[in-house]
Amino acid sequence: MISRLRGALVEIQGNVLLLDVGGVGYEVEVSANVLGSAPLIGTELILYTHFVVREDAQLLFGFCDRNERDLYRTYIRINGVGPKMGLALISSIDPSTLSRAVQNNEVGVLTKVPGVGKKTAERLMVELKSRIDTLLPQLPSATDLPMSSFGSRAVYQDAEEALLALGYKGHQAQQAVMHARKDFEVKAAEAGGDGKDPTTEQIVTWVLRQFARSGV
Repeated sequence: MISRLRGALVEIQGNVLLLDVGGVGYEVEVSANVLGSAPLIGTELILYTHFVVREDAQLLFGFCDRNERDLYRTYIRINGVGPKMGLALISSIDPSTLSRAVQNNEVGVLTKVPGVGKKTAERLMVELKSRIDTLLPQLPSATDLPMSSFGSRAVYQDAEEALLALGYKGHQAQQAVMHARKDFEVKAAEAGGDGKDPTTEQIVTWVLRQFARSGV
């Protein structure tokens, strides 16, 4: 079992990385979160991996951390979800979006994943409903932060969804909105709790300015 790799990034082709580990080159199909971190050729990269052995191939799938890999392993235990579909699910739906979709029975969220048709999505939804409590790793997100005396959870959820609609990746939107929430709460505290609740538009504007400054 190959569960973790640490080596120099040699090449990127689509979502497949070539990693040089002690002179041995490993081809690893990686999640969108790994690619979203914009790894540079020649730099050292650490990947948590899942190794698949078939009669006709040996495949390595790479993830940015242990939690993401654990979520992937839970996906592929569901009947009808193979390694490729599991990677597509990981890459297309961030944990907070998945949780909301399952809670609200939003099958359409699943059908947006490449390779997932309506019938497969309906079967997945049934499976996910029975596993959602153990399926998702305890990752911090803007919507998981304790509620303060100001601001509602809904505006931050709406802001995440707006950023996703603009083409940003799930983990980017999630982390950026979390930082925005902290900033607004700090400003509210400095104002003695008299500051107005931020709107979805204000949150998205804040995030876009931060992205522009960092070149995202």
